[in-house]
Amino acid sequence: MNASAEPVWLTVPDLVERLGVGPGRIHRLFEDRALLAVRRNGVLQVPELFLSEGMPLSELRGTLIVLADSGYSDDEAMNWLLEEDEMLGTAPIHALRAGRKAEVRRVAQTLGF
Repeated sequence: MNASAEPVWLTVPDLVERLGVGPGRIHRLFEDRALLAVRRNGVLQVPELFLSEGMPLSELRGTLIVLADSGYSDDEAMNWLLEEDEMLGTAPIHALRAGRKAEVRRVAQTLGF
């Protein structure tokens, strides 16, 4: 996906279909910070970029925990993951997908407030 293109957003029913699990399991993935969802137009949604090979991107969970520990709300964490970061030279989610997990988490740790 082009780094500047709007992400494709998936609803809980979309995730049920993609991941092959029930809605309860999807909500548990949110609670466990394996996936991050935000309300868009009143509906919980997840960017398709957060999935890899039909599963939550494994690098996402630790990064979400670092962001939460830094005081980021879910909306703030979502914005940070999807918007280009000057220190990374790309959106953090693209850096995670490119295997730059340690670098992304180092940057995330500097964000505490």
